[in-house]
Amino acid sequence: MNKAERTKQFIVEMTAPVFNEKGYTGTSLNDMTNATGLTKGSIYGNFANKDEVAMACFDYNLKKVGVIIRQEMDKKTTCKDKLLVYVHVYENFLKHPFPVGGCPILNTAIEADDTHPLLKQKAADAIHNWKNTITGIIEKGIEQGEFSKHANAEQTALTMIAIIEGCIMIAKLTGKMNYRKTIMQSVEKIINDL
Repeated sequence: MNKAERTKQFIVEMTAPVFNEKGYTGTSLNDMTNATGLTKGSIYGNFANKDEVAMACFDYNLKKVGVIIRQEMDKKTTCKDKLLVYVHVYENFLKHPFPVGGCPILNTAIEADDTHPLLKQKAADAIHNWKNTITGIIEKGIEQGEFSKHANAEQTALTMIAIIEGCIMIAKLTGKMNYRKTIMQSVEKIINDL
C-alpha cells in the first residue's frame, strides 16, 4: 500500500467503531478527527465526504464479522456443524473480535432504513449474501443426505437470520446477555431439525 492507501485504511480502522456505535447521523466530523487524530482536511483529502467514510466503515465492520464466521466454519466438516457456527459465534460473541458496537448489519439497517439509501442498500446486500451463504450450506446438506430433502433452505436461512438479528437487538436493548443464549437455542433447534 502507498501512503494514501495506508492513510485511508487508518481512517477507516479508527472511525469504524465510532460509526458502528453512534451510527451515520450520530457520528460528527469532530468524532472522526478525535478518533484519528487527523485534521478535517486530512480526512476529506482522502474521502470525498462523510458518506464515503461511512460506506467504507460499514464494509470494514462487515468484513470483520465475515472473517470470524469463515474461520470458524473452516474448522468444521459437516453442513450441520457449519450452520451451528452461527449459534456458537453469536451466543459467545465476547470471545470473538466482533466490531465495537455489535452487528454492523443490524446497526446500519435500523438507522439507514428511512434516512440513508446507500447504507440501506449495503445492509440489504449483506442480508442477501448472508441468506445465500446459509441457503447454500443447507442445499449442500440436502444433496449429501445430511438434511431432509423436504427442508426449505431459503425459508430456514431467512428465519435463522431474523432470529439472530432479533436476538442481538433484544439482548442489546435490554442489557440482558442471558437472553442471547436463550434465543440462540431456537436457532440451534432449527438446525437440529433439518
